[in-house]
This record gives sequence, C-alpha cells and structure tokens, in this order.
Amino acid sequence: MSAGTVAVAVLQDAGISPWEMYELSIALAVFGIPHEDLADPWYRLRLCTDEPRGASGRDSGEPYGPGFSLRTAHGLDALVGADTVIVPSVPEECVDGGREIPAALVEALREAAASGSRMVSLCTGAFALAEAGLLDGRRATAHWQHTAELAARHPSVTVDDSVLYTDDGSVLTSAGATAALDLCLHLVRRDLGAHVANQLARRLVVHAHRAGGQAQFIEAPLPPAGDEGLGPVLQWAVEHLAEPLTVNDLARRARMSPRTFHRRLLEATGTTPMRWLLQQRIARAQMLLESTDLPVERIGERSGLGTAANLRRHFTRAVGVSPTAYRRSFPTPQAPAAKAGAPAGGAGTAVR
Repeated sequence: MSAGTVAVAVLQDAGISPWEMYELSIALAVFGIPHEDLADPWYRLRLCTDEPRGASGRDSGEPYGPGFSLRTAHGLDALVGADTVIVPSVPEECVDGGREIPAALVEALREAAASGSRMVSLCTGAFALAEAGLLDGRRATAHWQHTAELAARHPSVTVDDSVLYTDDGSVLTSAGATAALDLCLHLVRRDLGAHVANQLARRLVVHAHRAGGQAQFIEAPLPPAGDEGLGPVLQWAVEHLAEPLTVNDLARRARMSPRTFHRRLLEATGTTPMRWLLQQRIARAQMLLESTDLPVERIGERSGLGTAANLRRHFTRAVGVSPTAYRRSFPTPQAPAAKAGAPAGGAGTAVR
C-alpha cells in the first residue's frame, strides 16, 4: 500500500467561488496535511492551476475575478505523472453551459490518464473528466442537482444520480458536499488501509465509512403549505406510520374518494399514495437508525415496515445499503437510561 503524489487541478482565471473552495478544501485537508504518524510517507500534494504564480504577470496577491485566488508554482501540465489526479470542481458557468471546459485542462487530464494516473472528480469536476472522454462507457455521479445536465451533455456516460460515489478502479467520481469527503476517505482506505482511514476520519470528526452505493438523499415530499385538503391528513399519517394504513384510510380521512385522493396527492407531491407512505416509512427508519439503539425488528415495527426482513428489503432498495451498514455510519446512540447499578460507560453507553 502506498500514498504517492496527489495532483489537484484548479481553474482560477475567473476566481474561485466559495462552493468551489469547499470541495478543494476537502481534498487539501485529506491529502495536503501530513499525517506521518498514521502512515509514513504521507501523500505528496501538488496544487496545479491554469494560472500559476507569476504566469499572468500580475501581482500574486491580486484576486482573479470576484472569488478567491491561489498562490502555487504548478501549472496544469504538472498533473501528468501524478499517482492520483483530482478535479474538485469546475466553475458554475462551465456547468450551466455558459463556458466551455478550458482546452488546457481537458488535454492535461487526457495526458495524465494516459500516463497511468488514477483520475478522480468531486462534484462538478465530473464535467471535466467527461469532457476529456475519461468517463465514456463508465458509471459516474455528481451532485444530484447537476446529474441531469451531465447525462444530457455526455450520453456515453452512465450517470447515476443516486449514489454518494463511484469507483471504477482507475476512475472515481463523487457527489457534492460531504460525499466528496466520503470519496477522499475511500481513497485513503484503498491506498493505506482501513485503520489509517478510520483514524483520519476520527481526526476530521466525520463518519469513518459511508458506502459509495448509499443514496445521496431520500425524498419524502410533503404537500405545499396551505393545501388544507391534504396537509392535515398527511401530517396525521406521519404520526401513525406504525399502523397498517391504506389509501382508503387516508382518502376517507381527507373526505375524498380514493381516486380523487390519488390524483390530488400525485399533483401535490409528484408521487402516489403508497409510494409516499413508503418514503415516509424509510425516512422514519433512517431517523431511528441514526438516533436510537433499537434492534431492526423494533425499527421495522415503529416505521410501519413490519418485519426485519421487510425493513431490510425496502431500506436496501431505497437507500442502497442495509440498515445495519447505514447505522454504522453514525455514532452509537446513548442509551435512554442506564440500568440501576450499571457502571458509568458500561453497556449501552458510547464514549467518543
């Protein structure tokens, strides 16, 4: 197992926005801060930009446009030869179609991939990898707000808008925000082992591991405010998820025919009554897995999903991981109350 050189590609000719800084900072925090006590040697970071220090003739402290700017001696040509190349993001105007991905970045990415570099994108960085042809025939992801545009612009890419990250061996992509951190820790786990990745996650005060197949989010829509016909009955349903609810039950409570209730809910939330109930129950199961130490059998009952087997089936299909794997992403919850005479820090108490 080896760390190697990580080259991070940044476009800064128009300034770096706060959102771009977020993904960039994640890569720098994981690979740019030495942790020789965890693994020696640690990664060697190479920050590469389209306008390295001195290249533009401007003072190095002068900002590039309205955003932030960086001071680094490496141009995009320094991506070639790195063990891992990361594109944290591209400017928003490259995503909405107002600007093309710069040819210099596209060519540098192609050359780096041809030289054997592992290619990685975080969030909108997938647009750069796709433009370079590195995602053709591969499964990839990005922030769910941008996946439709990515798929439309690059039909040869299999875009999955539901997962946190994808790992195709030499090419990896992640969704946005904290999913970028999940992928970076996944890379550390691949390179240096689970123990090092877990220790680093502890230092960063984040979950040690979230599987890439876990869903980016589970949508559990509610009707718009002011919809007096549906709001009260759906709120009542959320409070009674453990009960065996049917469409007829909800329609009767809303004082509508089942057909009218089905049509009204579909118009308001974009989903059918039974699908809506399932989404609410999955969301309730997620909450219970995150915040309690209840066994899956009890969570199945409280969420209205029934047996543990039924919970596992529906939860895994919707979230992408099993209830047990999902729970491992969260700190062990504090037991509601210690048994009389139990020592402090005993069973049911987590110290972190």
